[in-house]
Amino acid sequence: MTDAEIKFENSWGNQLRATSYAKLEFPNTYYLAYRDLPEIINKHATGKQAIDFGCGTGRSTRFLKLMGFSVTGIDISTDMLDLARKLDPTGDYQLVSNGNYAHLGRNSFDLIQAIFTFDNIPGWENRTNILEGLRDLLKPDGKLICLDSTPELYINEWASFTTKDFPGNRHAVTGDIVYDIMFDVDDTRPVEDTFWTRPDYIELFRRAGLEIEATYQPLGRMEEPFTWISETKIAPWMIFVLKKQASDSAGILVKPE
Repeated sequence: MTDAEIKFENSWGNQLRATSYAKLEFPNTYYLAYRDLPEIINKHATGKQAIDFGCGTGRSTRFLKLMGFSVTGIDISTDMLDLARKLDPTGDYQLVSNGNYAHLGRNSFDLIQAIFTFDNIPGWENRTNILEGLRDLLKPDGKLICLDSTPELYINEWASFTTKDFPGNRHAVTGDIVYDIMFDVDDTRPVEDTFWTRPDYIELFRRAGLEIEATYQPLGRMEEPFTWISETKIAPWMIFVLKKQASDSAGILVKPE
């Protein structure tokens, strides 16, 4: 484990953070993360069996339920899951440990959704192990949608975030800890994320036996009812639609070196 992994603190791994985050829905910059997802999901996914990986307090799980999916929300945070169950008493929320998902059913899911989750996961080996575990849950034609922050998020100003107090973000490389402050929650202490570049995301997916089917970077529109700052010109989020490598879909995956 690297020094960055040892020092990294999952910002949402305590009750105060969880309670603050539970109140967040789809304001401002967050709206752009979710705006295009129904169209993207309907275009790329078939079937209605879904996993919401890193479900937190259940916002993204409830989003999939409204789209008609039968969805299980999974997370490593008991505080987050307790709040998810209170907000959605009929939902299916399960505590998991990193990479250990086989009990949910190998080759059983049409869609796995991971929204902002990998922003909070340090380390190449850790990320690869988690993605391999999720890959194994997918049906041969299943899709994994991974939505995370662009590198540009940490060096610009946004309707939902400020980064101006963290000039060190500008020198970040993959694996470094970067910071921002959120405006849309009560808890405005700096949030720690793990920085990851686009090329290294592509390499990460390759190592985990996944292929990119499509990528999206939603921008704000002037007619939308938000006070955009950078959002109309710079994408805060990147959305990867992933599928099993072709050999894995046939059941003969050769693991990348």
